Amino acid sequence: MLEDTSFAIHPGQNLATEHALYQDVGSITSIQRRNGGVTFTCERAYVHLQFYRSDIIRVVMDRAGLPELNSTPAVVAHPEEVDFTVEETEDRVQITSDRLVASVEKKSFRLSVFTPDGQELVGEGNRGIGFKETGEVICFKKMEPEDRFYGFGEKSGFLDKRGESLTMWNTDVYAPHNPETDPLYQSIPYFMALRNGRAYGIYFDNPSKTTFDLKTEKETYSFKGESGKLDYYVLAGAEPKDVIEQYTHITGRMPMPPKWAIGYHQSRYSYESEEEVRALAKTFKEKEIPLDVIYLDIHYMNEYRVFTFDQDRFPNPKKLVEDLKEDGIRIVPIVDPGVKKDPEYDTYKNGVWNDHFCKYLEGDLYFGDVWPGVSAFPDFTDGRTRRWWGNLHQFYTDLGIEGIWNDMNEPAVFNETKTMDTDVIHKHDGDPKTHRQLHNLYGLLMGKATYEGLERNLDGKRPFLLTRAGFAGVQRYASVWTGDNRSFWEHLQMSLPMCMNLGLSGVAFTGPDVGGFAHDTNGELLTRWTQVGAFTPYFRNHSAIGTLYQEPWQFGEEYETIIKRYIQLRYEWLPQLYSLFYEAHTSGLPIMRPLMLEYPSDPKTYGLYDQFMIGDNTLVAPIMQPEVTDRAVYLPGGEWVDYFGGTVYEGGTTHLVHAELDTLPLFVKRGTVIAKRPSGKRAKEEQQELELHAYAHTKGNYETIVYDDDGETTKYRRGEAMKLGISIECQEDQVAISIKNELEWSLPYKKCSFVLHGLEDHQKVRINGEVQSGVWTEQGLKVDVTTES
Repeated sequence: MLEDTSFAIHPGQNLATEHALYQDVGSITSIQRRNGGVTFTCERAYVHLQFYRSDIIRVVMDRAGLPELNSTPAVVAHPEEVDFTVEETEDRVQITSDRLVASVEKKSFRLSVFTPDGQELVGEGNRGIGFKETGEVICFKKMEPEDRFYGFGEKSGFLDKRGESLTMWNTDVYAPHNPETDPLYQSIPYFMALRNGRAYGIYFDNPSKTTFDLKTEKETYSFKGESGKLDYYVLAGAEPKDVIEQYTHITGRMPMPPKWAIGYHQSRYSYESEEEVRALAKTFKEKEIPLDVIYLDIHYMNEYRVFTFDQDRFPNPKKLVEDLKEDGIRIVPIVDPGVKKDPEYDTYKNGVWNDHFCKYLEGDLYFGDVWPGVSAFPDFTDGRTRRWWGNLHQFYTDLGIEGIWNDMNEPAVFNETKTMDTDVIHKHDGDPKTHRQLHNLYGLLMGKATYEGLERNLDGKRPFLLTRAGFAGVQRYASVWTGDNRSFWEHLQMSLPMCMNLGLSGVAFTGPDVGGFAHDTNGELLTRWTQVGAFTPYFRNHSAIGTLYQEPWQFGEEYETIIKRYIQLRYEWLPQLYSLFYEAHTSGLPIMRPLMLEYPSDPKTYGLYDQFMIGDNTLVAPIMQPEVTDRAVYLPGGEWVDYFGGTVYEGGTTHLVHAELDTLPLFVKRGTVIAKRPSGKRAKEEQQELELHAYAHTKGNYETIVYDDDGETTKYRRGEAMKLGISIECQEDQVAISIKNELEWSLPYKKCSFVLHGLEDHQKVRINGEVQSGVWTEQGLKVDVTTES
């Protein structure tokens, strides 16, 4: 391909003048109130502004006529009734709610969005909304010198994306992921901008190839779509957390996962037989290393036909699933979209007979080469096909399987374009469009079909779905891993900002392949990566065919001991992590967070990409270079306790921290609480004790929620859950703790206790107003408590 040769830097390829080819919508000729907003008739197009909430405004441009207000499947919110006023002067129109002001310049339609006190959030300068005769649409916005940009879904490189041009076009990228590798598997056309502590967001609801250009010009950025509507939402903030809440209000939030899904997962491409899988599970059990999931990659199938097992390699999959589940281990098989062309294969026959596969306009089936060879592809844009595909998963649920892994769903095809012919026509639920127009929806809608099918078949149990490709809103159905990474230290480093930006983009349940997928890992790299994985929301070790096996014991006892300890640590921290999953479920906030999310007024956090927060009070600063045992750690305001050593560090400054191979630099903020349990063999098991670790201070207040439920069913949706409201007030002479179960659901724990770290000799401990004595342990004062609803 010419793009892979020196032709890519031919002088004639300079695209700096490209923007001049766009036409402006022109001046406003009339306005009318319509559909909960205002429609502007301009010289060359129509633009509609619509409030979705008083702090969210939608902008839709259509050249042909009054804009239709249908959305992509990414959007689940409906516009609320918002009180707003419209004031018109000679030069502009001003639309005002109680949370924002949209001001439109009549001449050449320039839109600015302000806070009620007059602070400009989003503005347009010499250019605003434009289009090309070819169907491309574009929007230009002013970029201030202080602006930082985050989100954009799955992107390699640093955390702050200012100075980059980013493309959204779901792509199978097996080649090494470098900072310049773009696009990747997920396309989430959304970002958050941070300016001097104040944040806003923009979501561009367009599933064609879209590009965000934060690079070409110093004072302007743009976002454009190759086809479709210009349809975007301005999210007014003001805090970064508010922007995430607003974005996930529009695109939805994740369901509570089954508890087993947040334990440790082991995978390989491939464990190729029942015998190998059983031996693997046996070794984990004998070595007493906790394990919740084993994956089956493509070799479990009969010549890669989905919804089959190879009877020679896996003679009795139902018995295998049953036996492993008795030991607390789930089997999660891979399911790709490509259906082998085979007239004797039921899935293919049924799909052809019932018109479920993608076609050209003339009616011919589209075929592409993937693992099974020549294959057809379900048209997931059609609701009837999604239900058919979902129902096919009864094949797996009848075997006792409760989780599925979707791969190759960009869709990936073995050809020069890496994907489906863009001339293919999708039914699109009665509004046919080409694959060029809908490409980025394919993985999302496959996930929707799979998740909803599993949910129908699992009789009240929660499904688990892992997906490689997706679009905005993918969090409603699936966990996301960062694809085919490599066993390089650089890929460990790169995984942190990738996961943090996914989290800022609404995808809270995310993580990389621990140890690296391709290439050969080594004991030190696997150990350091496992330390990180213990605190990423999704925790899977996965390796490629032809590479070294990288299970926890593969590199000798020294490494195995440390790796085992950090997998156990994951299980000790499950109450804290599960509570953070609940927060993601209810508010959209990520579990794994960049420091700027918690400290938006601290400029030193804006570019930090090699540290991250777990929730609002725990900081992880991993070692990510070989043979390194010291690193600089920036601790924001407050005081921080070294989790393993107990040393107290002053915040607001950088410290040189020593960490031998067996130590992960991990810090808990003083004056806060984390929830833990004794280490277990699996995520879902009878809980003996809940330990609430309070890190005492002499000043400050802190509140948190510790959440729990049965970890398996959807009963939490009707309130069958535990929600402990905990507040801690630290003073010079006492630490006062309040704890109350806010829901009428009995605690699943036989015992509940507080462990107070760093308590001063003169400080009393009060719990719910009563002075406590407790018992001193190596960790601190331990006090048993009872909680009442």
